[in-house]
Amino acid sequence: MMEKHSYNVDITWHEDRKGMMCSPELAEGNAHSANCIEVATPPEFPKGMPNIWSPEHLFTASVSSCLMTTFLAIAENSKLEFSGFSCKSKGVLERVDGKYAMTEVILEPTVTIKDEKDRERAERILQKSESACLISNSIKSKVTMEVTVKVEA
Repeated sequence: MMEKHSYNVDITWHEDRKGMMCSPELAEGNAHSANCIEVATPPEFPKGMPNIWSPEHLFTASVSSCLMTTFLAIAENSKLEFSGFSCKSKGVLERVDGKYAMTEVILEPTVTIKDEKDRERAERILQKSESACLISNSIKSKVTMEVTVKVEA
C-alpha cells in the first residue's frame, strides 16, 4: 500500500483573467519559471482569454495523462510489445442544476503494437488502465473511451 502523498501547486494572479501556475516540487534544479504554466479563464466565459491553458483544459489533460501513465505501467508489467501511444481527449462542460460542471471526458487512445496477436491484450490493458486511473477514480465526470489499436506497418 502506497503511503499518502501531497502535490503542491502555487497560483499567482498577474492581470485580467490570467495568472501563473507553478509547483515547488518541479522547480528543483530548474530556473523557477521553467515548469510554470500560464492559466486563464477560457474565452467562452466573460473576459476569458484565448490560447492559454484553462482549468477546463487542465482537468481534461489530467484524465488523459493519467490514462497514459497508467497504461505505460500496466503495459510494462504485462510485457506488452508496443511502439506507440497517443490519446486525443475532449472534456465536456455543461450547466447542471444551475452550476457548471465537467460532465464527461472522452478519451481516444491509440496504441501501436508490433504484432496482430497482441491486439486483444492491448485493448484489455487499455480498459484496465482506464479503470485503474487514479484521476478517473477521483472525479464525478463520466469517462468514456474509444480505443484504436494499430499494427505497425
